[in-house]
Amino acid sequence: MKHSKLYVIILAILSLFLFSACGGTQTITGLTSTPVATATSTTASTSGATATSSSSAETVTSQPTTTSDTPEADNTQTGETVNVSSLNSDLLDSEDLDSSWDGQADAIITLDGDSISVNGNGVSVNGSTVTITSSGTYAINGTLDDGQIIVDTQDDDTVRLVLNGVDIYCSTSAPIYVENADKVVLTLAEGTENTVEDGSEYVFADATTDEPNATIFSKDDLTINGNGTLQVTANYNNGITSKDDLYIAGGTLIITAADDGLMGKDSVVILDGNITIIAEGDGIKSTNDTDTTKGYISISGGVFNITASADGIQAETTLYISGGEFSIITGGGSANASYGSSQGGIWGMWSSSTSDDGTEQTAKALKATNEVVIDGGTFTIDSSDDAIHSNNSITINGGSLDISSGDDGMHADTLLTINNGTINITQSYEGLESASIIINDGTLWVVASDDGLNAAGGSDSSALGGRPGQGSFSAGGNYSIEINGGYLYVDAAGDGIDSNGSLYVTGGTVLVNGPTDNGNGPLDYTGVFEITGGIFVAAGSSGMAQAPSSSSTQYSVMATFSGSQQAGTVIRLESNDGTDILTFTPSKTFQSILISTPDISLGEEYTFYTGGSISGTSADGYYTDGSYEDGTEISSFTISSIVTYLSGGGVSTSGTGMTQPGMGGQGRR
Repeated sequence: MKHSKLYVIILAILSLFLFSACGGTQTITGLTSTPVATATSTTASTSGATATSSSSAETVTSQPTTTSDTPEADNTQTGETVNVSSLNSDLLDSEDLDSSWDGQADAIITLDGDSISVNGNGVSVNGSTVTITSSGTYAINGTLDDGQIIVDTQDDDTVRLVLNGVDIYCSTSAPIYVENADKVVLTLAEGTENTVEDGSEYVFADATTDEPNATIFSKDDLTINGNGTLQVTANYNNGITSKDDLYIAGGTLIITAADDGLMGKDSVVILDGNITIIAEGDGIKSTNDTDTTKGYISISGGVFNITASADGIQAETTLYISGGEFSIITGGGSANASYGSSQGGIWGMWSSSTSDDGTEQTAKALKATNEVVIDGGTFTIDSSDDAIHSNNSITINGGSLDISSGDDGMHADTLLTINNGTINITQSYEGLESASIIINDGTLWVVASDDGLNAAGGSDSSALGGRPGQGSFSAGGNYSIEINGGYLYVDAAGDGIDSNGSLYVTGGTVLVNGPTDNGNGPLDYTGVFEITGGIFVAAGSSGMAQAPSSSSTQYSVMATFSGSQQAGTVIRLESNDGTDILTFTPSKTFQSILISTPDISLGEEYTFYTGGSISGTSADGYYTDGSYEDGTEISSFTISSIVTYLSGGGVSTSGTGMTQPGMGGQGRR
């Protein structure tokens, strides 16, 4: 948020004489308070709670005069990195996890429009401002028309705020502000509805002060738990912010924010909860960039519905997700990508846009500077920018991901590893992109308007059509793609699999429906393509088609056609005794097809057919059983080299796989 310094100073001076920071009489930071307010301690009849200590009448004094905090010293780099295996519930203690409440409290705070009553100790009231000055449990209920709850303690123990049905509005500052505490636990009492909202402009003590800047703001550790509902409307800036660690162990959170929804500077750890965020900035964010052991986000459970103009979930160091259900829309969704819009999409607006913390705004769904690790969870992502992005590495160990992206489905600058999981990329510019891509297992479907898989160097802050980082990739270098297992289906308008280095296939099933234009190919590599195992089929145009290298140990057959073959045409390779070696129906028109399976053996005779019909079980055009008939025999041949090239009804043991004369043959039944 941008502020006029003169405007803020004038308002602060006027506030000294006219009103408190949120109505009533309250000290404004750095200024002298108005006269002392008095409140009578009475047990609130509507709270259902009992104060553990009280007096018949209590005089409360005004909030002490304070000054702006000394800026925090920068954290030093430790050289360590976040250990993702430790990002779990062990980080939270019993106070964080315990949301039970028996109705007892050190003080009951009842809000009543423009007045506040207190039954108990450890609380001071100044007009419409409550200040909690001691550790303990404080139950709050009622409505505050224009006021503030402040926590300012010097104790080493925890302050627990039980929201027991509150509606708090503050026009000029944070409705709930933790100025100083060891830790604050915010418990949402079971079955309660709680609402906090701020105004669109804040009043600060002076032009150098810019905090608090969130509807719920804590300078120290903040935990949210319970089984109630908390609705946060942030008209000024962020919804909920902790300058240290932000923990969420439960509750229903509904956040609408002018900037970020949830932000923990050092970390955000979420164990459970039902969280809905509509944010003009990022949905969930951690920002510490001076200590490599901080700035992370860990999510192990919960239900998330995030709609963000910028990033959905963004960690400065590591983003670790082991469970949860996620629905994430960023930047208006994949339909708002620059290449799909005559007006340049959202990237035209954001080409020079920055967030309040000075970082460049992007619209990625899951993002981390160092690493993204996904062990589990269910994801539905519709992103204008990359769906999953890391400036270093991405590791997918499990989970189910449905992705529609206006840019890359997954992009890692250094390494993208997929060990398991189900990944369905229904729309992307490039499906999987990194300097190095390793697929060990899992089930993947990739649809891309350019390359399905792309191994290239350089960073890709965003990528396409006027976006930052466009064209920063370079050919050559130590780039590679390794496919060691799993199931991979690719439908690409550009190259099916493109490595600006080498391609290695040792296992798994790979089905590629590549481009229909001759400016790209089903395969594109600059180093070697070694296939030593697995089932590999690549169909597409022939102008740039490539076959495996002679260093491969598994045999392949490459056929090219003089004219385009229709989508759905049956391609079948049989052994000499009629055994099905491979049957496939490409989903697009094609002029070349590469087939490699462990069932192709040196010295054995095979027959290649096209057309006809096949009945049986098909997965993405690949048939594992059924009856084939009425096909046209193209060629019968004997395997004598690593790659056998078919053209013109004959056999060649060497070649490039480029378009060759037409093929003839006889019918088969």
